[in-house]
Amino acid sequence: MIWLALVSASLAYGATWVVRRAAQHWQVFDRKTAPRRTPLLGGVAIYLTTLALVSFMLPVLVQGYLLPKHIFGLFIAGGVLMIGGLIDDLKNLSPKRQLIFPVLACLIIVASGIGIEYISNPFGGVWSLDQYQWTIWQKQGVPYQLTLWADLFTVGWLMVSMYTTKLLDGLDGLVAGIGTIGATIIGLLSLTAVVMQPETAVVAFIFAGACFGFLLWNFSPAKIYLGEGGALLVGFMLGILAIMSGSKIATALLILGLPMLDLLAVVLRRVFIEHKSPFTGDLFHLHYQLRDKGWNDRQIVLAYYAITAGFGISTLILTGTAKVIALAILFIIGLYLVIYASHQRRR
Repeated sequence: MIWLALVSASLAYGATWVVRRAAQHWQVFDRKTAPRRTPLLGGVAIYLTTLALVSFMLPVLVQGYLLPKHIFGLFIAGGVLMIGGLIDDLKNLSPKRQLIFPVLACLIIVASGIGIEYISNPFGGVWSLDQYQWTIWQKQGVPYQLTLWADLFTVGWLMVSMYTTKLLDGLDGLVAGIGTIGATIIGLLSLTAVVMQPETAVVAFIFAGACFGFLLWNFSPAKIYLGEGGALLVGFMLGILAIMSGSKIATALLILGLPMLDLLAVVLRRVFIEHKSPFTGDLFHLHYQLRDKGWNDRQIVLAYYAITAGFGISTLILTGTAKVIALAILFIIGLYLVIYASHQRRR
């Protein structure tokens, strides 16, 4: 698996160089960094690297529980995010129009048969989500089904995952680093005796390597940014990998817990305090508030890395109730940071 991640990182590093030159040629620059003119579209390099290597490994992947329709659905949905992100980077779409592409990507995933059919109960047993299931059609003996609660939960989970990383993408190297750490943790978890899904590990390590190869260009001071599609892609892939590794939602919550808590706090502030759209941009995200507190960008990014890695590694050794306790601790830490940072802003 290590060699696969290294190959992926090398390919992504080279692909990022090509994409960066293309973005400069096509004048696709981040509007917020003028006159520095930092190119966008870095997510394309991550997507193409992952697509190429997963396609190369496809004969191995489909020998396990993964079906070709799962892989094809994954990359069609990812392609939709890339196209939508490119349009947004060029045209600066409104928040409502931006929603079209993530929602479409989620529907493609559901149609391909990837979904959360149950949620593990930390106190024993599972909560089943597949009570209401209908077969829509069959192709070559493979059924395509609509599963009411499972599909709704899957769409909701992926939308939250995508918008978490989309709104987190405010500092150099932050989202790409979280993607690298998160995918690595899920890859390692997939190789444990409890899960034992090497196919998921292959996809996870390929994606982790692709994120790391891009991160070498994106860490402060960034030479290229993810772009709209790339920021969505990282959350999308982490959400999908959590599903593929056996509906390990608690694992993904420990990896993305801090930014998800930040997302919740920002949305609640916008809706109930400021009485405006939850999609309106502002500088109340935790990473911006920590900057106001006097932290520099690298300190903030490294703090996020440390929290993500620490709680992510805990998922490899904790089970059941212990994971719930870890989530509670993460919630307390996140709540403290939000209060700590917002107090400085009020002053």
